Amino acid sequence: MDREHEKYQRLIDFCRSQPPIATAVAHPCDRSSLEGSIQAKELGLITPILVGPSARILEVAALENLNIADCPIVDVPHSHAAAAKAVELVREGRAEALMKGSLHTDELMAAVVSREGGLRTARRVSHCFVMDVPRHENALIITDAAINIAPTLAEKVDILQNAIDLGHALRLQEVRVAILSAMETVNPRVPSTIEAAALCKMVDRHQITGALVDGPLALDNAIDLDAARIKKIDSPVAGRANVLMVPDLEAGNMLAKSLSFLAGADAAGIVLGARVPIILTSRADSVITRLASCAVASLVAARRREEARVLG
Repeated sequence: MDREHEKYQRLIDFCRSQPPIATAVAHPCDRSSLEGSIQAKELGLITPILVGPSARILEVAALENLNIADCPIVDVPHSHAAAAKAVELVREGRAEALMKGSLHTDELMAAVVSREGGLRTARRVSHCFVMDVPRHENALIITDAAINIAPTLAEKVDILQNAIDLGHALRLQEVRVAILSAMETVNPRVPSTIEAAALCKMVDRHQITGALVDGPLALDNAIDLDAARIKKIDSPVAGRANVLMVPDLEAGNMLAKSLSFLAGADAAGIVLGARVPIILTSRADSVITRLASCAVASLVAARRREEARVLG
């Protein structure tokens, strides 16, 4: 498993066999966001609808020698209008996914969660990283490291269910969630351990479904079997987790960035809990990471289509 990006490449290769998803790209007005959209289109992952000031989009395309002749452009005057229009395209059924361009995440998400004309569902919106960590056998899902700052127990229920649903969309044979804390025992002085125990009991009562869930677990005994054995933790999740749920945004952000900058991991990002998957990319993302984010969104959209067919 030492081959660079092997897990992402498998994901992308699988999605290339699926129909591309129509994706509203909000304000793709710099090289990285526009190029990422075009590269994903060329691989057959998405069919981009470019939403933003048409003159700026055409200028960037000409400057960077990007072929956007086959991409429809929806002309709006600025980034705020681009976010609103991209959301409108989803509501009209013209797009199955959203993709962040060169605008602030807060600006896009404000349009998504707007009570009038947004894309809210009964679920709390949350973010997942799908991380390709070198020398780790499988991809790791980490949630939530980007949106919910200090989630309550009620909000963590949705965050956890969103991550479990993502695991199924990624076709994991078994979704195994470790609810992380600083220790693996329940300690009344550490609130995250109490909430982890409560979430596990909610799983037992089928309030949260679709996965094996255990916690609290420390990071070492969540992902390393030897560490779990040394601590004598008897659990089908300990040492084998493929989903890591962090106690708050600070912990998640530090975990994800530690893996990226110290372990050479890549971090594809997706926002769940809205009507459609939302692809969050950064100017610092590599090409393979951008493509993997699009592939994840494609699988989420495909899963939702399957569920819609089953329901009727």
